[in-house]
Amino acid sequence: MGTQPRRKGELQLPFIPALPVLKMVARKKKPGACGHEGSIPSPPGYSAIPIKFSEKQRASHYLYVRQHRVRQDTQSTWPPNRTLFILNVPPYCTEECLSRLLSSCGAIKTVELQQKPDLAESPKEPKSKYFHQKPAQGFQVAYVVFQKPSGVSAALNLKGPLLLSTESHPVKSGIHKWISDYEDSVLDPEALRVEVDTFMEAYDKKLAEEETKAKEEEGVPDEEGWVKVTRRGRRPVLPRTEAASLRLLEKEKRKRARKELLNFYAWQHRESKMEHLAQLRKKFEEDKQRIELMRAQRKFRPY
Repeated sequence: MGTQPRRKGELQLPFIPALPVLKMVARKKKPGACGHEGSIPSPPGYSAIPIKFSEKQRASHYLYVRQHRVRQDTQSTWPPNRTLFILNVPPYCTEECLSRLLSSCGAIKTVELQQKPDLAESPKEPKSKYFHQKPAQGFQVAYVVFQKPSGVSAALNLKGPLLLSTESHPVKSGIHKWISDYEDSVLDPEALRVEVDTFMEAYDKKLAEEETKAKEEEGVPDEEGWVKVTRRGRRPVLPRTEAASLRLLEKEKRKRARKELLNFYAWQHRESKMEHLAQLRKKFEEDKQRIELMRAQRKFRPY
């Protein structure tokens, strides 16, 4: 391949061959959890329900729902065929909001929010209006129990977006929520006293039943001939915390007594030193007077 003749004053550039043109090939999408194009992303086994705080909100938040299931041979607090398990519940969504959002699916029996799921059956104590733990911060999980199993199926097929805060049912936020929380924190003394008395009566009744049962089973052999040995009649065992406190008090008492004894010995040693020093000073004065007297007698001694 030749080069054209260079004119006078022109700069000749080297020849650069043309590079091949690369074509962009679109990759094929791998099937994943999102499913077909345009579907809502959700974890495997869950259905997504979009919700919005209000009509002004443009982006949607997703609740991930599925039917409540437990492992085989494991009992659950909630009936599996009538319970809807919900993940990713936002902090501003209350039990009343969930009940209102899912009311179109069927009659709801109970709605309960928790910080984490329950792995096994645990005894549920009745909630108190006055004595309750600090509400969990951040996102939570929810258990919604319907009156009929058809409510769970309807909730799994629910479409959105659903609105949490409406004109008829506004959700308090910001300073309005702080004011409401403060007003709820002010307790009625009479109602509080009634609830405390009711709880103590139930507690005393439970203790009496356990004590009666223990008396009936004491000394009675079971089906295999074993006799249950109890601690009745012996000195009651102190709780670990109280026993540790007593040990700590005894240790401090012994330490204080040892310190007082050492101080006494130090005072006695100091007093003995002072007494010995006084005796030495007294002896020194006596020796000094005797020496002075001997000098005076020697000075005026007749010759």
